[in-house]
Amino acid sequence: MTATPTPTPTHAPAGSRAALPAQARPSSVRPAAARPASSTAAPTAQDSPRRGPRGPLASRAFLVPMGVALVLLVPLAVAFPGSGSWPPALAADLSGPLGRAGDWIIDHRDSHPLFLYFFGHVSNAVVVCVRAVYVLLLAAGWTGVTALAALVAWRLAGVRLALTCAAAFAACGLLGMWVPTMQTLALMVVAVAASVAIGAVLGLAAGLSRRADRLLRPVLDTMQILPAFAYLLPMVLVFGIGVPAAVLATVVYAAPPMARLTALGLREADAGVMEATASLGATGRQRLLTARLPLARRQLLLGVNQAIMTGLSMAVIASVIGAGGLGDRVYQALASVDVGAALTAGIPIVLLAVVLDRTADAAGRRLGAHTVPAGEQPLLRRVFAGGYGRLLTLLAAVAAAVAGRMAGTTVWPDSWTVSLADPVNSAVAWMTDHLYSGVPVVGGTADWAARFTGWILDPLRSGLQAAPWWLLLLLAGALALRVGTWRTALTAVLALATVGVLGVWEASLDTLSQVLAAVAVTLVLGFAIAVGAARSARADRLLRPVLDACQTLPQFVYLIPVVALFGVGRAPAAAAAIVYALPAVVRITVQGLREVDPAAVESARSLGATRSQLLRQVQLPLARPALLLAVNQAVVLVLAVVIIGGLVGGGALGYDVVLGLAQGDLATGLVAGAAIVCLGLFLDRVTQPAKEA
Repeated sequence: MTATPTPTPTHAPAGSRAALPAQARPSSVRPAAARPASSTAAPTAQDSPRRGPRGPLASRAFLVPMGVALVLLVPLAVAFPGSGSWPPALAADLSGPLGRAGDWIIDHRDSHPLFLYFFGHVSNAVVVCVRAVYVLLLAAGWTGVTALAALVAWRLAGVRLALTCAAAFAACGLLGMWVPTMQTLALMVVAVAASVAIGAVLGLAAGLSRRADRLLRPVLDTMQILPAFAYLLPMVLVFGIGVPAAVLATVVYAAPPMARLTALGLREADAGVMEATASLGATGRQRLLTARLPLARRQLLLGVNQAIMTGLSMAVIASVIGAGGLGDRVYQALASVDVGAALTAGIPIVLLAVVLDRTADAAGRRLGAHTVPAGEQPLLRRVFAGGYGRLLTLLAAVAAAVAGRMAGTTVWPDSWTVSLADPVNSAVAWMTDHLYSGVPVVGGTADWAARFTGWILDPLRSGLQAAPWWLLLLLAGALALRVGTWRTALTAVLALATVGVLGVWEASLDTLSQVLAAVAVTLVLGFAIAVGAARSARADRLLRPVLDACQTLPQFVYLIPVVALFGVGRAPAAAAAIVYALPAVVRITVQGLREVDPAAVESARSLGATRSQLLRQVQLPLARPALLLAVNQAVVLVLAVVIIGGLVGGGALGYDVVLGLAQGDLATGLVAGAAIVCLGLFLDRVTQPAKEA
């Protein structure tokens, strides 16, 4: 999926730089200029029929490739007939080679020089680093950690952010999650530091060399689309279950956003500044250090922000392979369907995301901002300014840590904790008893799940699996060609065909049916909510904290309440995906509607347009780029959670990935992961036309 990562909603609160999801990374969409309504206007260069969706040349450009595709596919359909399944003669069995590779790794993991003298040292280095950070955090105690976070936030953004950070860490202690929070924070510090370093090096290469950019782009695309579970299996085979595998899986998952944003910042450096430095005789290294990197500071910090958010989401998933911390608590709660315990561990994850995101965002805004003269600053600000202020901040945090140790409260006192598990579980039990079944007129949630499965998911899956394989390839090419170019269509067809070649055609169509159904519901709900929020500032303010919480909660947490309400099956997986993707759709759509040209809106109002006409004929057409981006984000996010839905009976490719991880079956897990990458690439090409059209 080609994309320059944009700020992601997966783990970023409102108002931050990372306002859009880390798992979906679509390309930027250029806003379309408003066109005159008159049909008699003379065509301009921008209205060329070659690029427009109408006109004889456009029709010919669409029909000719379709005719070529028919000529190529019809002989294949005759040679390999079938009702709907992929022809076995066109499939490749990779289970043998991948199985032998997995067996070789297991047999030689303790004896081969590659493992003893390379992977072994890497594993030891990771363990030492994580343990050192964890011991340092425990030594600082809750007083030192809270004081340091609050002081750094105060220096960057002021009192409000400082109070937010202090309250967030205090809430982690009040919930009885101080030690797991420090475990997750220690893992995050090491993983994000490595992700930033590796991503910066890759981004430096891609930003300075077009050839390196072309070589790295498909690699980064694959790293971003491959489901998180698929990373865990090879890491477990090489490093075993434990912290090293979890940290390195997090590094691989979180490095691409840093690499992409670094490359973007370097490529977008002001050409005038670069020419000026070159005219002064600066060498390439001097131009990089004195011009390119300083000009790309904001993108670099945004990359750090994205690495933090993406790494935090992966650190939770990596609890499956022994990462420990908050993610392990969430995973244990999922296994026992304990909603209260899951929420208790999920809230600190949200708070960590808020603290890290807001702090990184404040650091980014501080760069390049107008510097207030020292004489106009308050006395306390002048004392904590500059290098001396940084040293003073560290000393103040050390003093708070020493005071905490002297008081004997390095770990948050148990007497200061509050339990949310029992009240939450009581509320969930009441909802299950009263909403699961027997609700008059509307029926219970179990009835909704059964109807959604029987009326939507089953017919859609049956229709896709019964359709001839060549017809689905033809439809994929037609959709992609209609919205893009022949390259777009070729990529979509090859991606969908690769799914069949991998031998998981039916499972992939099952996953595709779940994604299509969940995306349809997400878009209907998201657009309806967004229209209301765009029209009312009060509704937007009320929605913002809800969207923040939904965007920063880990994906696992969504599965637990939907299982309690809907049972086990494909419907709960789709419901969790809808809830997870809905905030992104709402935010992007609201932003697009609000950025519509006010002059066009006022002109329509002056002509007597009603609110409905204004929405349908002015705002929605002018906000088309944002709507297309919302559709793309819905597809990407829904696909991510539908795969995790394999844990709760979602089946299809998600089940294969989970099964491969549970049984250590490299063939099953990687083949399913590769099929998911191809499926994501296909869906991206048919839902993001503005990139190439």
